[in-house]
Amino acid sequence: MIVRIWHGWTTPAKADVYEGLLKEEIFVGIRNRRIRGYKGIQLLRRETTDEVEFMTIMKFDSLDAVREFAGEDYEAAVVPPNARAVLSHFDERSQHYEVRAELEA
Repeated sequence: MIVRIWHGWTTPAKADVYEGLLKEEIFVGIRNRRIRGYKGIQLLRRETTDEVEFMTIMKFDSLDAVREFAGEDYEAAVVPPNARAVLSHFDERSQHYEVRAELEA
């Protein structure tokens, strides 16, 4: 299993707009692509003093599945124009980790 982690930041005034865009449009679009080996996505949100940080954690069966999602340069961030419009800044590259152990409750 491969986990893809990415961060984006926006202002408190735009945070709810960005979260809604992710949940209602971007995540649905990813699911509708029906990428072989795509296992899902999580959204995390953290408010700091002057901005709001978002983290996405995507799960894939393999790097080939990640490439199907992101392209040959699979570490490049996939950030649609409408998301870029509300983000203050974001990771240009995503990090990928191999899951070596997992313990469920």
